[in-house]
Amino acid sequence: MHILIGLIITAAGCGLIWATEWLIRNFGGVAWAEQHLGSEGGSRLFYKLLGLLLILIGFATLTRLIQGIILLLFSPFFGSLR
Repeated sequence: MHILIGLIITAAGCGLIWATEWLIRNFGGVAWAEQHLGSEGGSRLFYKLLGLLLILIGFATLTRLIQGIILLLFSPFFGSLR
């Protein structure tokens, strides 16, 4: 099941990168991204970085590394989970 979920997340990230211009035309830009990531290209960069993040999460899910990453990120907040 993790293979299917990883492939779906990776495909969504690839689609987000591929269809960036379509997203901007249909949904508009992201005001925060335009302000902080550059003038006219901030939203494009944001959508592409979001797609890249989804691809990385998809590959981590595909290879079952996501559990270790989540534990690494959230263990300081909860202490030892054992």
